[in-house]
Amino acid sequence: MAAELVPVQALQITSSEYLNALLILIAFMFLAKLADLIITRVMLQAARRTSFEFDDRLIEILHKPIFSSIVLLGAVQAVLYLSPPENVEFYLTNLLESAALLIWVAAIFRSTSLIFAGIGSKLIDVTGVGRELLPLLENISKAVILAGAGMALLSVWEKSITPILASAGLAGFAVAFAAKDTIANFFGGVSIFMDKPFKIGDYIILDSGERGEVVHIGLRSTRIKTRDDVLISIPNSIIASSKIVNESAPQPRFRVRVPVSVAYGSNIARVEELLKQIARSCEYVVSEPEPRVRFRRFGASGLEFELLCWVIEPRYKGRAVHYLNSEIYRRFAEEGIEIPYTKMDVYLYRRE
Repeated sequence: MAAELVPVQALQITSSEYLNALLILIAFMFLAKLADLIITRVMLQAARRTSFEFDDRLIEILHKPIFSSIVLLGAVQAVLYLSPPENVEFYLTNLLESAALLIWVAAIFRSTSLIFAGIGSKLIDVTGVGRELLPLLENISKAVILAGAGMALLSVWEKSITPILASAGLAGFAVAFAAKDTIANFFGGVSIFMDKPFKIGDYIILDSGERGEVVHIGLRSTRIKTRDDVLISIPNSIIASSKIVNESAPQPRFRVRVPVSVAYGSNIARVEELLKQIARSCEYVVSEPEPRVRFRRFGASGLEFELLCWVIEPRYKGRAVHYLNSEIYRRFAEEGIEIPYTKMDVYLYRRE
């Protein structure tokens, strides 16, 4: 049975108990309105003078639950004043207290979303957690709030939670055994969020050789899109235990290597200068670090060079290599630099 919070039973304003109960409710409604005016006219106005929007929105969320709670408290006191039969009093007061509890749970839910939206960027800067982890933390917080609200609601109705906890433990064991793969994927997703081997937008190469852009990191799986616009979904348990090559880390730029072979007798200095000019003329190649040319070896049919340059992002690798190869062929042809290729000369001799 709900405990009496204020000594309202001593009030005998009129000879009618029902009229006295109504006056009690009206008095609490007046107090609720007074508290609401103080919050909206004084506290909210003061909060709006600050440079932060967080306190304004938090007060806007909380002032309605405060008003409703005071009114519901007055309703509880009115019921207690009337002293109805024990079972009637039990259900009426518990219904009112349950309504107040649900109102505050809804307010706390909205406040949680506001808190994560307001401190999200600061939390990332301070702790270094990935932005993708914030929805997970928010959902876990709301789940904890919901579980606490359920236990409080059972307490209001004087229900023992011990059998429920025991049943939940057995059910949790059965569910965990049946969904071990899902749980493994969940913890794999948590490890990805915490370790941050890659993030959305990065280009990665899997153990199996697939290369693509990370487009989604979920609690169960990670999805990458290949250059053929094929979407690959990999369970997080496999991702967490695999070797992943991240082409976008630690810098977004990506180095490409273009092998070039020229005929023996070519002007080595001119070849090197032409390759650097071609690399600088490509819109996808960054100016810093500068493109480099290395004379690698004396090949079987030509001098083997390698052009090394850095493109803006891994996504432009294919376009950059296409442009560089096309320009190398065109410029070498203009300069008269021969690109050797495998060929066979056949000589015929006449026997006399």
